[in-house]
Amino acid sequence: MWTFGDFRLDPDRFELTRGANLVPVEPQVVAFLVHLVRHRDRLVLKAEIVDAVWGGRAVSDASISSRVRSARKAVGDDGESQTVIRTVHGRGFRFVAAVDEVGPTPVGEQEPPPKSADQFTGKPSIAVLPFRPLALSPELAVLADAIPHEIIQGLSRLRWLAVIARGSSFRFRQGSPDLDLVATALGARYILSGLIEATASSIVVALELADSSSGEVIWGDRLVSPLDGIDDLRTRIVEHLVSALEVYIPLNEVQTARLGGTEAHDAWTNYHIGLHHLYRFTASDNVVAQEHFKQAVVLDPHFARAHAGLSFTSFIEAFLRLSPDVSIAAQAARRHAERGLELDPLDPFTNFTMGRSHWLTGDLETAGDWLDRATALNPNYAQGFYASAFTSMLIGRSAATGAGLDMALHLSPLDPLLYGVHGVRSQMLMQQEDYTAAARWGDRAATTPGAHYLIAMIAMVANGLAGRDDQAARWCEAVRRRRADASSSDYFAAFPTRDGKSRSRIAAELRRQGF
Repeated sequence: MWTFGDFRLDPDRFELTRGANLVPVEPQVVAFLVHLVRHRDRLVLKAEIVDAVWGGRAVSDASISSRVRSARKAVGDDGESQTVIRTVHGRGFRFVAAVDEVGPTPVGEQEPPPKSADQFTGKPSIAVLPFRPLALSPELAVLADAIPHEIIQGLSRLRWLAVIARGSSFRFRQGSPDLDLVATALGARYILSGLIEATASSIVVALELADSSSGEVIWGDRLVSPLDGIDDLRTRIVEHLVSALEVYIPLNEVQTARLGGTEAHDAWTNYHIGLHHLYRFTASDNVVAQEHFKQAVVLDPHFARAHAGLSFTSFIEAFLRLSPDVSIAAQAARRHAERGLELDPLDPFTNFTMGRSHWLTGDLETAGDWLDRATALNPNYAQGFYASAFTSMLIGRSAATGAGLDMALHLSPLDPLLYGVHGVRSQMLMQQEDYTAAARWGDRAATTPGAHYLIAMIAMVANGLAGRDDQAARWCEAVRRRRADASSSDYFAAFPTRDGKSRSRIAAELRRQGF
């Protein structure tokens, strides 16, 4: 810690104070001052400032000059007298005020350079900024802070995402945030900003998620609510955002990893690439996903989600009958899920994979307990609600099935497992003998991107039971094309429904179609 004049500069707390008062100053300006004071015995070159404050990224002279002006203003200096910070034109800067050192500072200690946006590795990080209010009355203006605060609380449940604390991110209140500044100061890869506006009868919230490394907006949305529905709007925003981030950030991570080359892949990058292949539910993609999850475990043996990913790939081997020995795949699914839970028992995804592993052994009640735990840990976990609904369908609980599917669809209308959501609804309708509706949802499921051969079998059976033989024949051909050796035992191994009457009708239809 250093003192000069009435000022005290604390590099550990990253604070500048004057007397007893904190000087409001941007984090990059503090980084600039810390570097100057630490190297006050010499001239600090402009290139060195760029390395220390911007992580070596290309910045304009105007940006550097802006931070220098802000630093001078913060310490009561000016460009003419230069009693604290002296500019050596064309070369750099020197800190010329008398400095006293308070407390030990190791000789030669260098402050770590701020992480530049193009150097982010590891767990994705996000900063949620205060919203910009437009035409808000004083009683509504509080929402510009209250909603982002609730978003931060909601995102904190996501174990795969590092969320910058409110105390740090709320220091950035400018109307149009400088992505470079926020990313450098907070170490945030993703930045969520928003605008909140009131009309005569409604509240409008516009959300924008940007990747700070590229400056690109990767997701945005606009939500509207009547003035008397503000509480509902606040809940909807958090639900909507959490489920959107579950889709769009992993997609962006994969795209960024592909551009960066394989040599830079760390554990988290391998994990996201693994997820990308996992949700395709094909034999070849499952192998690729498994290799990436294994590599993530090699790089970080304590990475709970990577072990959960391996559990999921083993589940797919058993579920789609990709393994010559389904029992071994089921055992692996349980083993990897257990390891993930040992490492992080509060992660929703690891609880999810443990629940799905119990499907494979027919223990549906225990599966339901684990899946309920996953959604309790993250009330916005769409895939957890889907899997719970699937379990309820197998047991025959129609009300719980419908409620779970509705919640999953509400939370994640573009989920990578959307075909499964529609397929489960078709299966439930078959149990209720509403074959026309079952066929409609079966068609919808089988035409949704990512749908595998078992989903096509659902559509085939539903259409056959509905008397739509031509459509059933088309789906029968699609099943044979995707999996020539598909059989009724595959169907019931994947969907072991307990409703005997429904099973008999489905089995008869499978036989009629040649399975």
